[in-house]
Amino acid sequence: MIVVVGDLVTDVVAALDGTPAAGTDTGARIHFAGGGQGANTAAWLAARGTPVTLVAAVGDDEPGRARVAELTRAGVHCAVRAHPGAPTGTVIVLTHDGERTMINDRGASLLLSPADVDAALAAAPGARHVHVSGYPLLDPASRAAGLRALAAARERGLSTSVDAASAGPLRRAGAAFLDWVRNADLVLANSDEAAVLAGDTDPVTQARALATVAVHAVVKRGPDGAVWAGPDGVVEAPGRPATAVDPTGAGDAFAAGLLAAWVGGAPPPEALARAVALGAEAVALLGARPSR
Repeated sequence: MIVVVGDLVTDVVAALDGTPAAGTDTGARIHFAGGGQGANTAAWLAARGTPVTLVAAVGDDEPGRARVAELTRAGVHCAVRAHPGAPTGTVIVLTHDGERTMINDRGASLLLSPADVDAALAAAPGARHVHVSGYPLLDPASRAAGLRALAAARERGLSTSVDAASAGPLRRAGAAFLDWVRNADLVLANSDEAAVLAGDTDPVTQARALATVAVHAVVKRGPDGAVWAGPDGVVEAPGRPATAVDPTGAGDAFAAGLLAAWVGGAPPPEALARAVALGAEAVALLGARPSR
């Protein structure tokens, strides 16, 4: 079993027909669905048959109940606390021409606590791995929960991974983020996030630099594939052809494909290939979750 610690929110995805212009209308396809980096990764793991528990926080409101129900139907075990008086988080995602802009209100996700993490792990004796979304770490309100997840995993002898999450908050966190994730078994970052954390623009150089902080590091390169660096050297995987509809959740699906394979014992080349394939599948969908 993999335990995922992260956000569970409502995504409002607007796939724009053109570049938005101030003071007028822009056509779009608008999609309401469950989102949140941690929840998305959990959903993709469940869709591939990997037992998974999500540790998260929502509001004691209709959106929160709907988000939990969706994941439960998808096969995710939800260790999700509902907080009265706090709204379930919402993210507005604007996508156009392969790019996206996210406007977020994390809401009750900020109330995720170390106690939530400890309770979930105590109830999951079969857990083998803890995956932490970067979002809890990047906000002071939820940081203690993210740090506790990594510490508790080490105490139990579980492997760990962290997804860097978002370049903007990483810039604000600075070098502190590297201290928070030091000695994790695996760190994942896309090209923009890796540039913030490791400098340079060469993905192999970036992955090698991040692998001096964590044991292994993966740089996600979107349509260009991915790079893995670790004690045994560097592995590169090419991209896969895909019809890009919406990049939302593609990195989360990539993480799920990687973790399902790697935690299951696959070597880096196989784990990267599965990750790239699942990311390509996700980018062809509107929204961040599997279509089935």
